[in-house]
Amino acid sequence: MSPAPDERDRIRAAMHRILAGTPEHSNGALTIVALAAEAQVPRNALTQRHPDLKNEFYDKVRARGQTPDSEKRLRQQVRKLKELRAADAEELRQLRSDNQALVGALHQSVMENRQLRQQLAEQPRNLRVLPNQPRPSGHGTRE
Repeated sequence: MSPAPDERDRIRAAMHRILAGTPEHSNGALTIVALAAEAQVPRNALTQRHPDLKNEFYDKVRARGQTPDSEKRLRQQVRKLKELRAADAEELRQLRSDNQALVGALHQSVMENRQLRQQLAEQPRNLRVLPNQPRPSGHGTRE
């Protein structure tokens, strides 16, 4: 599909209306989507057929000291991702610390167990095995 002959003029007029704060066909956001809606052209008209007009729009937005809405959203997302990354790094640091403490506790338990087993093996005379006694019927069993 070939572009309408007045497509560039419609995009420039839409650009002017959005920057003036008087949109007629869009929400007036400083985005390519809003610009395409305002110009009543498909979005790809700006991204594929007229990227120079897309760049011109963003340049004019920046020249006014404003930030395009898409850039604001990306900056907000980057900020949130950095916060999540910092939280993950803190959690990882805590997990590593907990892991070291658990390894230490396990090592201590293994050493104590080894020591107790050694004591048991060295001093079997301190232990005496009691003979098995038959249980009276009806106690401790279910029928």
